[in-house]
Amino acid sequence: MSETVVGGCLCAKVRFQYTGEVGSAAYCHCEDCRRCTGSAFNISVGFDSDKFEITSGAAKEFTSTADSGNVLTRHFCGDCGSPIFTSSVGDPARIYIKAGVLDDPDLVKPVHQSWTGSAVSWSGIKSGLGASEKG
Repeated sequence: MSETVVGGCLCAKVRFQYTGEVGSAAYCHCEDCRRCTGSAFNISVGFDSDKFEITSGAAKEFTSTADSGNVLTRHFCGDCGSPIFTSSVGDPARIYIKAGVLDDPDLVKPVHQSWTGSAVSWSGIKSGLGASEKG
């Protein structure tokens, strides 16, 4: 089913739109993903690159070779630093949008985890921890 998906960075200078089938989401525990997100893991959603467009602003890029050996380009807002998506020269037909930049978080439905051997011990949220709905 084709959907129109929108999202953007924290400061809203970089916005995007995608019209097409929403791919599955996955967790990645590799060190590169931990460092680029500043968190325990990355959650991204696969999209067809030819149906994706940045509608305002411009993303900056950082290219490196991942633990997998793939050359990845990470696209992010140069003002607020929000990671937006990842692309690869090895698979130019797909991009991987960071789940947290989607305006509708209910679109994210993870179905897989990768690099679990690199997962940090504190990545799961333990039941029984104190919690507050806000703040």
